[in-house]
Amino acid sequence: MKLNDYTHWVFDMDGTLTIAVHDFAAIRRALEIPATSDILHHLASLPEAERQAKHAWLLEHERELAVGAQPAPGAVELIERLRRQGCMLGILTRNAQELAYITLEAVGLGDCFDRSDVLGRDEAPPKPHPGGLRHFSDCWRVEPWEMVMVGDHRMDLECGRAAGTRTILVNSPTNSWPELADWHVQDCFALACLLD
Repeated sequence: MKLNDYTHWVFDMDGTLTIAVHDFAAIRRALEIPATSDILHHLASLPEAERQAKHAWLLEHERELAVGAQPAPGAVELIERLRRQGCMLGILTRNAQELAYITLEAVGLGDCFDRSDVLGRDEAPPKPHPGGLRHFSDCWRVEPWEMVMVGDHRMDLECGRAAGTRTILVNSPTNSWPELADWHVQDCFALACLLD
């Protein structure tokens, strides 16, 4: 299939549809998480009271970032184009679902995604686990290979590979993971050009 034949698209949010602003090293320091540890996996391993307190801090920190989110170059135009073409559109983020709604509103995409097609870290296992993409495959009644996963990070690509979708790396000057990305484009403007 050519890229413009795909009608079921799932997007990472932060750093893919938005300009990346998360300082993960600072978050790890604030939450006393080792520099090499995955933030969400580390928090999941903590005793309940500590886990809840640190999740609450993370939620409020990320809420500030969501309110001030800015669209990534070409993101609004790409999503609006896919929507006009009748494509099914989903969000799969390691952020919280409620903050994903705020972020999408902030960048002008609040009306482009059905709320049930926005999955956060509590609605699906965090990427790179493929559970979120399998959820979309089941809900949309399509095979995984008929879907595209778009993201800016290795976890997005690993998630897509594990689920069996096609994968696109955006907003990265180089393709650091050629074994995981079916396509690599500079930004969402360039991705839209591939659909012509």
